[in-house]
Amino acid sequence: MSDTQRESGRPVFAAERRQRILELVRANGAVSLRELAQAVRSSEVTVRRDLRALESEGLLNRHHGGATLPGDFTREPSHTQKSTVSAAQKSAIADLAVSLVEDGDAIVIGPGTTTQEFARRLSRHSDLAVVTNSLLVAQALAGCPRIEVVVTGGSLRGPILALVGSAAEGSLAGLRVRRAFVSGNGLTAERGLSTPSLQVAAVDRALAAAAEEVVVLADHTKIGHDTMVQTIPAERISHLVTDDDAPRDVLDELAAKGVRLHVAQL
Repeated sequence: MSDTQRESGRPVFAAERRQRILELVRANGAVSLRELAQAVRSSEVTVRRDLRALESEGLLNRHHGGATLPGDFTREPSHTQKSTVSAAQKSAIADLAVSLVEDGDAIVIGPGTTTQEFARRLSRHSDLAVVTNSLLVAQALAGCPRIEVVVTGGSLRGPILALVGSAAEGSLAGLRVRRAFVSGNGLTAERGLSTPSLQVAAVDRALAAAAEEVVVLADHTKIGHDTMVQTIPAERISHLVTDDDAPRDVLDELAAKGVRLHVAQL
């Protein structure tokens, strides 16, 4: 049937299904079409119709392959909220991204749940020098005696557990490293990487400026999505590590701008 489906032996009606979709988007900020379909045990075609209906009521925004909350240009999800979104994809991205690091490298790592996963996988390397403004990245590397970890100064931005401000930017001035590993809240071919926060954007730019190459770690919920403040233009991004749910058309646009794609298969 089109408006109901069977879940645990009872019918689930469109209104109930759409309420569940709204709860998921409100809890996580951004949710992919596949995740929504699995959560409500319905087809992606049905969920796509639900998203159109909810968007027409102004309750959410549709974008490539999923949905976000209205006003998402300025909304900054907390670390706790982000840690529950696309966990398997973030893990796969981190596994793939670590191949871009070699023993003896000097790198910088920005804040984010995906960069935190990436940092956890660096323990297999030796003679690394890592500079970060993320307390979560520093914590992930604290038990690695073969990795030198330098934490920037700055003011604590509580929702993402990262250091920002002029002291953080000044800590990065004059540095030169091989690669910067950064994340963000949105990535498009038109504007590149973006974030809702001016303070976070300024430090992300400083991280990128310190590196010969920029590597963006972004799961599919970020691809094709845009937020308020541009951090790094697409032309400055050397590598994108994402997952196989990312919209192909956006990936093709990024590749046309010279971004090398690394797609984790789940």
